[in-house]
Amino acid sequence: MILSALAFALVQTTPYMDASLPAAERAKDLVSRMTTDEKIAQCMMDAPAISRLGVPKYYYWNEALHGVARNGVATVFPQAIGLAATWDPELMQKIATTISTEGRAKYAEAIQHNQHDIYKGLTFWSPNVNIFRDPRWGRGQETYGEDPFLTSRMGVAFVKGIQGDDPTYLRAVATPKHFAVHSGPEPLRHGFDAKVSEKELREFYLPAFEACVREGKAGSVMSAYSGFNGTPATGNPWLLTDLLRNEWGFNGAVVSDVDSVADILYGHHAVKDRAEASAMAIKAGNDECSGDSYRALKPALERGLISEADIDRAAIRLFTLRFRLGMFDSADHCAYNGIPSSENDTPAHEQVALQAASESLVLLKNDGILPLAKHKYARVAVIGPVAKDRSILEGNYNGEPARPVLLLDGIRKKLEANGIAVEYNEGCPLAKPVRDPKKPEAKPDYTVAEAVANRSDLIILTLGITPNLEGEEMQVKNEGFAGGDRTSLLLPEPQRELLQHIAATGKPVVVVLTAGSAVSLDPKLANGILLQWYSGEKGGEAVADTLMGDANPSGRLPLTFYSSEKDLPPFENYHLDGRTYRFFKGKPLFPFGFGLSYSKFQYGRAKAAKAADGYTVTVPVTNRSKIRGAEVVEVYARYAHPSASDPIRKLVGFKRVSLDAGERKDVQVDLTQYAMRSWNEDRHAYELRPDTYELEIGPYSGKTLAAVHLTVR
Repeated sequence: MILSALAFALVQTTPYMDASLPAAERAKDLVSRMTTDEKIAQCMMDAPAISRLGVPKYYYWNEALHGVARNGVATVFPQAIGLAATWDPELMQKIATTISTEGRAKYAEAIQHNQHDIYKGLTFWSPNVNIFRDPRWGRGQETYGEDPFLTSRMGVAFVKGIQGDDPTYLRAVATPKHFAVHSGPEPLRHGFDAKVSEKELREFYLPAFEACVREGKAGSVMSAYSGFNGTPATGNPWLLTDLLRNEWGFNGAVVSDVDSVADILYGHHAVKDRAEASAMAIKAGNDECSGDSYRALKPALERGLISEADIDRAAIRLFTLRFRLGMFDSADHCAYNGIPSSENDTPAHEQVALQAASESLVLLKNDGILPLAKHKYARVAVIGPVAKDRSILEGNYNGEPARPVLLLDGIRKKLEANGIAVEYNEGCPLAKPVRDPKKPEAKPDYTVAEAVANRSDLIILTLGITPNLEGEEMQVKNEGFAGGDRTSLLLPEPQRELLQHIAATGKPVVVVLTAGSAVSLDPKLANGILLQWYSGEKGGEAVADTLMGDANPSGRLPLTFYSSEKDLPPFENYHLDGRTYRFFKGKPLFPFGFGLSYSKFQYGRAKAAKAADGYTVTVPVTNRSKIRGAEVVEVYARYAHPSASDPIRKLVGFKRVSLDAGERKDVQVDLTQYAMRSWNEDRHAYELRPDTYELEIGPYSGKTLAAVHLTVR
């Protein structure tokens, strides 16, 4: 934006341009100089420029779920659920730092070309820390899984990495979403009202948000489309003010989902018109409207539904973020403004993406078939509908990878370099279309795939679901999928049949499975199963390295794999009984926290000790194999005297540790009061409940290799 010399001189002498003043004070001064119409316009997603004040246009909607998204080429990391499978908060923070660095690089280029459009800013609407309570939710791929503690650790690491550690300025703004109690169904989200108990709310749905705010110091929070217990989230004063600000100490800005302010009227039918919807939202503490519904703030003001102070408060909070981002300051004051455009999509960032893809892979079954390098195969067939699918690398809310390694390409390159011939066949369609009763049903032909398998020594079956089947509010016309969600947890029917046909050949079979959620298949039909998730730009290379043994799998499941959706309560039921590893009493297909390794780990005798903020558990772990590997030591707590509403067990600590062949380490896991606490419904407060806790220590939930009793008085 170009100012006249006189206007520039006037702007430069105003307090809001004084970089030595606190951001909130500068914001207050700037907002005080605006008209009512200008302030209202600044509280909407597409905030226009105010030339006379030197305020440039700004678009609040920007995405960075697993890389800078929807803004051209950027490093694409594994989808969020895959990042959760690393159980590696340190790596997560490194990834988020990389993402925000690339965000700054792109922002610098945009400003240089006077571009202020959508997806070119620094207020990132990530992370998604909703709890993945039901694997049928299509957006569960955007989350860190079904456990509040794991989600908290990964969420805090992401927030810290995005925002940086400068005491004055933010590298970018992180926005935990969707606040709160929001996880489908997608087709109902604009008016859905979840019913939860106070204990479920405080122990399951809220802790990750609290951690991101209290510990991560998130700059903004996004309110949800849906509501709970009778009140729309975007207009909920208890949620957005009493809890978020008064109890947790949040001092940032709340932004709405797109356009969840309108949903107060049209989805929840909680008000009579847009003026009432806008008044309800802004008075509740929702500062920014991601749409244009806040145009109705002017008539709301005229009707006495809100005051000018309500508008001022929201505008000041939003401009405080922009001042904290250094948007009105030079690189001399805000070093982040000096990050050049060349810091996007670098070779170093690509290596982080490869590390993340490798750590995210979960080995679900291995009868000795893997790694392939220890066997002598002359011919390998790669069969399956996802081998050449680029979307299984990208997930959703993604950037554009400059050098993506498709699954087939990665496997072919690695195997051919080892003297193994590779033949490919698609095998079958991805999924079965919803049948048109007016047309004859088309049956897949598996004969070509069987022929390819029969002339091979081993078959790598590339199976799974893709972001074209599951995701956000989608139109999908395939059996087992509806509106972005899933109606079945089973592998799609054509792929189940393909697996049966190939297994019947009697040849060794390794399944590489892609998904953003739990998928059910018959493990007996494969010698090995490797879960790829949506693995980012280096996915094909990471899978190939792991199949051949150049990388050792170390990922762990961040959610339970069930045998069928029949194991679960109705999707619309937000109560916890019968769902997630905490409350599921059946036998899972693969349990929460599960993942195999090429290494063998042995646990010794554990000890517990009091610490400043809770307790510590120390357990010796030894790598009893001839290969270096990483183990995730998981600690679960069980109450000796549980109530009916208590979980069977809950994750209270974990530690990822790498061990050389034969190496032994004493692994210390911190058990904070935050992790150990429970909600007292009589006192309406958290407590470290007096009881004896059985601490189960092992490689996954339900597998105890060391145990210790801990008595809290």
